[in-house]
Amino acid sequence: MTERFDGQYAPDLQREHQKFIVDLGGWARSHSCGQLTRSDAGADVCLMGWVQFRRDHGGLIFIDLRDFGGLTQVVFSPDIAPVAHENAHILRAEYVLAVRGKVRPRPEGMVNPNMPTGEIEVVVHDWKLYNTSKTPPFPIEERCEAGENLRLAWRYLDLRRPRMQANLRLRHRVVQAVRCHLDEGGFVEVETPVLTKSTPEGARDFLVPSRLNPGEFYALPQSPQLFKQLLMVAGLDRYFQIVRCFRDEDLRADRQPEFTQVDIEMSFVDEARVMTMAEGLMARIFKDVMGRVIPLPFPRMRWNEAMSRYGVDKPDTRFGLELVDLTEVTRNSGFKLFAQAQLVKAMKVPGGAVLSRKEIDDLLEFVKNYGAQGLAWIKFKPGEWQSPIVKFLSDIERKHIAEMLDVRDEDIVFFQAGDPSMVNAALGNLRVHLAARLNLIPENTFNFLWVTDFPLYEYDETEKRYVACHHPFTSPDSESLEMMTSDPSKARARAYDIVLNGNEIGGGSIRIHSADVQRRMFQALGFSPESADSRFGFLLRALEQGAPPHGGIALGLDRIVMLLSGASSIREVIAFPKTQKASCLLTDAPSGVSSAQLRELGLRLRETASGA
Repeated sequence: MTERFDGQYAPDLQREHQKFIVDLGGWARSHSCGQLTRSDAGADVCLMGWVQFRRDHGGLIFIDLRDFGGLTQVVFSPDIAPVAHENAHILRAEYVLAVRGKVRPRPEGMVNPNMPTGEIEVVVHDWKLYNTSKTPPFPIEERCEAGENLRLAWRYLDLRRPRMQANLRLRHRVVQAVRCHLDEGGFVEVETPVLTKSTPEGARDFLVPSRLNPGEFYALPQSPQLFKQLLMVAGLDRYFQIVRCFRDEDLRADRQPEFTQVDIEMSFVDEARVMTMAEGLMARIFKDVMGRVIPLPFPRMRWNEAMSRYGVDKPDTRFGLELVDLTEVTRNSGFKLFAQAQLVKAMKVPGGAVLSRKEIDDLLEFVKNYGAQGLAWIKFKPGEWQSPIVKFLSDIERKHIAEMLDVRDEDIVFFQAGDPSMVNAALGNLRVHLAARLNLIPENTFNFLWVTDFPLYEYDETEKRYVACHHPFTSPDSESLEMMTSDPSKARARAYDIVLNGNEIGGGSIRIHSADVQRRMFQALGFSPESADSRFGFLLRALEQGAPPHGGIALGLDRIVMLLSGASSIREVIAFPKTQKASCLLTDAPSGVSSAQLRELGLRLRETASGA
């Protein structure tokens, strides 16, 4: 058997390594693998990390050693350390080792300008193997072609990639900037319960059965909304928390069943004070994390204007393609769909006449996701309008369309008609889809916007009743107190959303601090007095004990980090996220539990249709 040399392993001892534990042996890391530069030439160093690449050039063996800091090229030379060189033949990708050696400049012509350490290499004198590795299911590299499900199943390997490491470190810096800024502003960080009471706040609750109270359940908090209001009643004045929240809802790229928000509440404030505070916080994040100064204050837009111009309440203002209301222009149109529609809107795409018929058909399939049955269009070619609907339009309609949309040759205009919610959703989302497809969105640009003056209620077609547009603790404006119950559709909320590049990154409101107004809100939402007391009695009692005027905001930490990092999904900035089906491919959660556990909780599962 080949002799073991100072904790290193010759090829035929590779299996022996699995039989015992190798400790650090008194070795200590002197630098990270991304730290050394030409100024360190001649220094004796100790590096520890994973094998990224191995190259055997016959005589010399080169290893790119990787850790959290980056990569360093290390060299095993038979002339300098023959035993270390001989034993290095066993090294493979993702083996874990430590090397001792001397830093030297790379030979002329071998400098790698794409690596921070590309001007140097470490010549190894001796080394230790700390662990071997099976072949990874995908390369641990910056660019990874592996599918997301495979990466999520092996998430701890995915997180070794520099891109993912950078995302988590950026997230850390954002959190530190938040804590520092709010602490300097006199805010107190307070933890609120994770096991709490189930209260209807919009999404479904995640329920937790209580073993000590059979037949009763806790709920995981959708947000700390009620507790932070109680903290204001308690006189805390300024509260914040970086908190996990849970919502059992259908998922998409920017949603997870568990997510993190920066939760903030303040006493004796109005909308302007809360918004100014949030602007200062975002400015601090951009300054500390991105090194950028963002202009303050952020622009403001009323909800009605946002819906009219953009079709959505979180408009991306980095580009144009605004919507134009043509309802009155087409009221008596020969095109019956337009003439009979409750709302007709159009969107001009400059230069869009180059779109082929197949590309337009693809856009039709896109808008079907938002309830549209069709997508009318007109191409403006020199001297003619090309479209199946042109023959139904009168000369005066054509004149108004051309003037209101300011059309030019080679433009295309898309039309949508019907129910206002469908029209706005279809064209509003088509606007963003086309801007991305046609490269109309400027890079490295961050456009903030406040959307204000939201409706207090929205009508739920499924439940055939009004529901709270934000949540049932949002205060109406002073002119809407009577309309809360007499004309809910016209009631306005003291609510505000903060939008960044078309993403809602936060929302807040001035809260109801009067028990009488809060009861009126519950009445408008269909709660009987008994039901309101059963669900929210603890809040109503608190509001009767000298509750101060208060308001706040919750900022979505995951979405903020996603936008700053340039990621396309919040799953890329969460260490261990769930899939779009709310499952964890790494741990196989959710999973079944034993019959004994169910009996302890007093639960029994309903049999499936197959009787299993």
